[in-house]
Amino acid sequence: MVDPILASRLQFALTTIVHIIFPVMSMGLAPFLVYFTWKSIRSEDRLWDQQRRFWTKIFAVSFVVGTVTGIVLEFEFGTNFAAFSTVAGELFGGPLAVEGMMAFFLEATFLGVFVFGREKVGDALYMVSAVAVGAGTWLSAVWILIANSWMQTPRGFELVQQGGQPIVTLVDPWAAYLNPRFPWLFVHMQSAAVISVSLFMLGVAAYHVWRNRDTRFWRVTMKLSLVTLLLMAPFQVVHGDSYARHVAETQPQKFAAMEAQYETEAPAALHVVAIPTELSGFTDPRAENLWTLDIPALASVLASGGDPTHEVTGLSEFEESPPVAIVFWSFRLMVLLGFWFVGLAGWGAVRWRQGRLYDDTRLHQAMVGSSLLGILATEVGWIVTEVGRQPWVIQGVLRTEDGVSPGLTGFEATLTLVGFALVYTGLLALYSYVVVRIIREGPPEVGTGEDEPRPSDRPEVPAPEGVVADD
Repeated sequence: MVDPILASRLQFALTTIVHIIFPVMSMGLAPFLVYFTWKSIRSEDRLWDQQRRFWTKIFAVSFVVGTVTGIVLEFEFGTNFAAFSTVAGELFGGPLAVEGMMAFFLEATFLGVFVFGREKVGDALYMVSAVAVGAGTWLSAVWILIANSWMQTPRGFELVQQGGQPIVTLVDPWAAYLNPRFPWLFVHMQSAAVISVSLFMLGVAAYHVWRNRDTRFWRVTMKLSLVTLLLMAPFQVVHGDSYARHVAETQPQKFAAMEAQYETEAPAALHVVAIPTELSGFTDPRAENLWTLDIPALASVLASGGDPTHEVTGLSEFEESPPVAIVFWSFRLMVLLGFWFVGLAGWGAVRWRQGRLYDDTRLHQAMVGSSLLGILATEVGWIVTEVGRQPWVIQGVLRTEDGVSPGLTGFEATLTLVGFALVYTGLLALYSYVVVRIIREGPPEVGTGEDEPRPSDRPEVPAPEGVVADD
């Protein structure tokens, strides 16, 4: 049997890794759907109705599966991490409750109107439903990330003894819920969601343009997603650089693990590559048997924002450290993918300017191959966030091993781990099958029974000149 602490951590990691795919899709699609809805109301071009109908299908599927997998995550706080819930329930449970009452119900209430009510409500109410669904999706992220960011940089609380056990008591809601990590985490996460969906849309569009370059729907989709990637990918790189400096200030042991920095140094070199020379080094947080490829003083520059003499605190200064290999390589992969997204967007922009956006087969292949890399970058980013905090579940307050349910046995934890692995693998496979089927079916045809004109529609006229609707 697996140790109950390890099994609980693996189970929560598994369910989180699978679950996060669905909110990323729904949060990233939300701004696009609001835009498509606005364009379909304002424009006589039925292309925007096609865009709205097609991407709404994927949004709705993502919302349903995300709801199912997300509810399970909240139950795991009671089944696998009951001690954590007991200690931090007063503060941690509040944002989760508000997320359900405010964000989820807002989104769920208007989702029915948005998905099924276009022919039954007027333009104004339908636009309200689109904005409400998008706002609900992003509000969910607000409250979830408030709870998570508090675990990274806990503020606004006191530890009081109740029955001989320390309990977190909320004393300053503003300090707790607007803790130093929240704005960084929220902006980075939402940007990652938009980038992930932009890459997904770009890859799907590139595949169809590659096969049929005269398909106007997919050409417009390609341009829209490319413009979004051009804006968001460089922003994410710049924001991520500033975010890393914030981590260096508030969680120096996490930053040291991200850089495999074992000794406190000034200046500190950036380890581009750090590979343990013994197998035990991949799991031993204290392993210093590394082969490294360094850039002198660059870690000091990154940690300080430009000072090559800045002192970077090493892991040797802390009693316990996170598993360095996991954090180091996850961070490196995330950064590498971020720069690739910038390069891919630039490549597409050059071909667009040259008038070859629809003719470059290698570019289309690169776009197709990158369609899921945004989700991968988000996953490894969360691995850095969560594994880099170890051995703490609440930084400096409660260790992960002390947050696991005290009565949980190894057999119970192993059984549920195996069960969740099977169920979540099946859910992910089913979701993938449905999404692939939607993509293969393509957008609804204008003027068919699937996409009948509304009585209020004006006669269709040629598309107006514009950046994306001129194909």
